[in-house]
Amino acid sequence: MSAPGKSAIDELLAIMAQLRDPARGCPWDLEQNFATIAPYTIEEAYEVADAIEQRDYPKLRDELGDLLFQVVFHAQMAREAGHFDFDAVARSSCDKMQRRHPHVFGDVLVADAEQQTRAWETHKAREREASGSATSLLDDVPLGLPALTRAAKLGRRASNSGFDWPDWRGARAKIAEELDELDRAIEDPRAAEQIAAEMGDVLFALVNLARHFKVDPEAALRATNERFSQRFRYIEEQVRASGRSIQDLDLDALDALWNEAKKVAKDQ
Repeated sequence: MSAPGKSAIDELLAIMAQLRDPARGCPWDLEQNFATIAPYTIEEAYEVADAIEQRDYPKLRDELGDLLFQVVFHAQMAREAGHFDFDAVARSSCDKMQRRHPHVFGDVLVADAEQQTRAWETHKAREREASGSATSLLDDVPLGLPALTRAAKLGRRASNSGFDWPDWRGARAKIAEELDELDRAIEDPRAAEQIAAEMGDVLFALVNLARHFKVDPEAALRATNERFSQRFRYIEEQVRASGRSIQDLDLDALDALWNEAKKVAKDQ
């Protein structure tokens, strides 16, 4: 039940404080710390992304609430340790957004979203320099990001410093070069340990090409994963309806069903 006269965020903060109350709180919540909660925070962010992919807006509302609760949880633990509280988190975000949007909250003019993106990265670079904590442009790209997302951020950060091909053709040629190196590693029995490294280089090159076309590689691969899952389920359904198992069919038969699944999806 909502407390009368209390805003939803104040009520949520009060609930979190009660859950962490040493005398009357929840044993599980009391045992947690920043490190143990971090995986749940990441999981909730992915569930937000999943709801967006599904265009399920009631679910998105709930998942955003779960993600907000993660922020509240971390802020409560920080308050208990004397580091900061939720208000400081919100204030930090307000200050940062106003500082990084001088074209909205100041008198700076930007022509379009692309120019704003460049200005945003420039402003962040100045903040890193002012803090004195970063020795590289790449220092604050989080290690905990999914590999494809981190590769995209690393490539974008390097590109903003001028380390990039003038257009997509250079990125495409790099993929061919890396594939040639992968082929050589595969064909050389003495280079077995190099195969993983060369595959990583191919993936990184693909991410760079995606950046040139403003394609989010993480989102693109998620979409491909979903298409693969749908088509494979179609194969399973067709095989099951025939009274057989997948192991009973040869690759040609399975490939024919795969192409059939693609056609069905395209016609829908």
